[in-house]
Amino acid sequence: MRNLLTLADLKSAEIDRVFAITEDLKTKYSRGLREALLPGRVMALLFEKPSLRTRVSFEAGMINLGGSSLFLGDEVGFGARESVADFGRVLCQYVDVVVVRAFHHQTAVELARYCTCAVINGLTDYAHPCQALADLYTLKELVGRLKGHTLAYVGDGNNVARSLAEGCGKMGMKFVMATPKAYQFDDAFLAHLKTETPELDIKITTDPAAAVREATAIYTDVWTSMGQESESEQRRRDFDGYQINGKLMSKAPSGAFFMHCLPAHRGEEVTDEVIDGQQSIVMQQAANRLHVQKGILAWILGAQR
Repeated sequence: MRNLLTLADLKSAEIDRVFAITEDLKTKYSRGLREALLPGRVMALLFEKPSLRTRVSFEAGMINLGGSSLFLGDEVGFGARESVADFGRVLCQYVDVVVVRAFHHQTAVELARYCTCAVINGLTDYAHPCQALADLYTLKELVGRLKGHTLAYVGDGNNVARSLAEGCGKMGMKFVMATPKAYQFDDAFLAHLKTETPELDIKITTDPAAAVREATAIYTDVWTSMGQESESEQRRRDFDGYQINGKLMSKAPSGAFFMHCLPAHRGEEVTDEVIDGQQSIVMQQAANRLHVQKGILAWILGAQR
């Protein structure tokens, strides 16, 4: 059984396959067809963090595919009433796939170690692979072949940034990140990238204008993620000058897209004029979460390979 904890779990050809399934299912969806590829399959959503896009897109996606889902909240006592090992060994006997959204990445890793069913990372502090896949799929819809294009990421070197860097390496895109030195990728992750995606063309700078100069798309995320609220004031000071606004967008090539995983802190990392502007594709990204989750589920559960 396959797991998807980070994009290191997927080969480039497997991402292409997920995208092909996604495209097929999205085309059918637009015609009103919900192809029941997973009848009788059950998905458990095990969430320690709140969610709109991840929860609803996975739940709706599984229903579209003919299966069902169970949302497991605090009442199941995950991490409290029994060990993760015992919890995982029991849960996997009831369901076909678990989507886990955890504060700590090690929680997802440990759960996958003891589950005999597929485990998908719906977000941890280390990675957000499903978001990155939806983002890259969205760009692919707009530009065609991804190879040779540049994704500029301006902001915190967080879970989303790590997954995007991995994804760019897998798909032949250049990844340029502008962030203060204290928020850049650590040496361990850079070593991982070099091993996992040695072909990745990556550049890290502290200059947002330089980062966006050749960008096909400019991406940002909140400066303060869930669980970091006590750092919010310090982060606002540290990221002064890293806001995506009209002035910074003007430094990019004409027609460069603006991307954000949402939710956005409007007025902090991005201005209204940009996120609501003609170059913004954030709602297309959000919509594609549904279709890409369906592609992931159909692929990982063996409905289409």
